[in-house]
Amino acid sequence: MTVPLPLDAHTPLERLFALVPYESDDDQREAAAVSAAYHLFTVYADTLHLTVEADLWQGYPAVPDAGLEPSAVVLLGGGLWLHHTMRTDTDGATGILTLVVPCTCGRGYTEIVLDTEDGLLEILAELRPTQGRSVHDSTRPDCHSIRAVPAL
Repeated sequence: MTVPLPLDAHTPLERLFALVPYESDDDQREAAAVSAAYHLFTVYADTLHLTVEADLWQGYPAVPDAGLEPSAVVLLGGGLWLHHTMRTDTDGATGILTLVVPCTCGRGYTEIVLDTEDGLLEILAELRPTQGRSVHDSTRPDCHSIRAVPAL
């Protein structure tokens, strides 16, 4: 394996590298948490924004080898949590908010992608009788795909 030579600070390549924005892991964590809080403020102003404090979000840096963008999570209580990430496509960046809900079987979680406040309220109405558990159904997506709450 060949070790790359250090670049002279005055080379065109080094000057080009200086033009490329670099975000440290800490910068990515903070940006992910701020982005999540802003998403709640703009899309869920009458529900999640009023109940989830902005400083509760825990940001995580990107994992390029796994194809994961920076993200943030917040615990809601009762084993439920929210996951927020940005997806970039040709139309720009879009915030993706996912409610992660423990299954009634007790062995996993179910992911529910949220898109509107009305949709959130419908989901909460369905979850209320089970105290925030998704009803286990073997015909639905596998509840074993998510096994643990992320470490904060």
